[in-house]
Amino acid sequence: MKERVLITGASGFVGYHLIQEALKNNLEVYASVRKSSKIDHLKLLDIKYTYPDFNNVDLLAAEFEENRYDYIIHAAGVTRAKSADEYNQINAGYTNNIALALLKNNHPLKKIVLISSLAAIGPLNTLDGVITEHTTAAPVTAYGKSKLLAEKNLKAYSSLNYSILRPTGVYGPRDKDIFIFFKQVAKGIEPYIGNMQQKFSFIYVTDVAKAAISALYTKGYQKTYNLSDGRYYDRYELGKLIKETLNLKTVKFHLPVNFVKFIAIVLEKYSSLKNEAAVLNTEKLNELMAVNWYCDISEARTGLDFAPEYDLKAGVSETLKWYKANKWL
Repeated sequence: MKERVLITGASGFVGYHLIQEALKNNLEVYASVRKSSKIDHLKLLDIKYTYPDFNNVDLLAAEFEENRYDYIIHAAGVTRAKSADEYNQINAGYTNNIALALLKNNHPLKKIVLISSLAAIGPLNTLDGVITEHTTAAPVTAYGKSKLLAEKNLKAYSSLNYSILRPTGVYGPRDKDIFIFFKQVAKGIEPYIGNMQQKFSFIYVTDVAKAAISALYTKGYQKTYNLSDGRYYDRYELGKLIKETLNLKTVKFHLPVNFVKFIAIVLEKYSSLKNEAAVLNTEKLNELMAVNWYCDISEARTGLDFAPEYDLKAGVSETLKWYKANKWL
C-alpha cells in the first residue's frame, strides 16, 4: 500500500512542484486546496482533493482522522497580505492549528514538513558572513516574522516529528513573483534600486520539492534546514543571465532609493483603498535592499542528502523555456 501525503497549498507555485515530486516517489497525494482555487493545471495529475478548514482545529482533526495521512507537507501560506495580523493568522495560525489537530489524531503522523522561508531569519547587514541555521533571527518584514512565528508554533509541540525547510528566493515555472523582474528584462528594461553592493541567493523550485520529499524520510528528528543552490550572486547576475538566454540588450538604470520608497507608499495607499495587498510596499523594500542573503546549506547537504541540481544559469534557462512555451513572455 502506498504511503499517503497531504500537501497544503497544493494549487500554488511551490505546491504544484511538491505534488509532481511526491508522485515520482510513489506517494498517494492528497491535495489541499480552497473551493475557489484555480486547479486546471492539476487536473491531469493522479491526486485526490481535500478542502480542510485551517481555522477550525476540530474539523482539521476529523479530516486527519478520516484520511489517515502518513505525512504532511505544509506549504500553504501568503507572501502578500494587507496587514501583519493577516500574515500571522494564515502563516503562523494555520501551522499552529495543524499541530493542535495532529495531537488529537489517533493515527500517528510520521512527519510534518513545514515550508518556511529564509525570510524568517532575515538578511545579514554586511557582505561578510553567511546565514546559518544558528544565525540569530532578525526578520525585516511582517512576512518573515510570521514565518518565524510559524516555526516557533511547530517547535512548541515536542511530541511531533518535524522538519522545517527555509528556502531562499524560489523561482521557476509558474512563479509569479520573481517573474515580474523576468518580464521587465524581457521588455528591455533592467531596473535596480540604489547602487549598493549585495549578495543574493536563489533556489530552483524543483530542488525545493526534492528537499521536501527527502525530508519526509530522513531520520533526523525536529530539524531545521536552510535551502539555496549553495552559491551567492551579485545584484546583476539574474538580469545578466536572462539577457544572455534571451539574446537581448537592455537599458539598465538605478532608481533613487527615496523615489522607490515614495512609489511604495503610493502603492500601499492605493491598495489599501481597494482592500488589496500591495505588490510593492515599504517593508518589501527591506528585503529587496538587504545587503546579504547568502546562506550556508551544509546541514541540508548532510541531513537531507541535499544536492541542488540547478545553479542560477541552468534554472533561468529552464524557467524562460517554460514562460515562453506557456506564453507568459
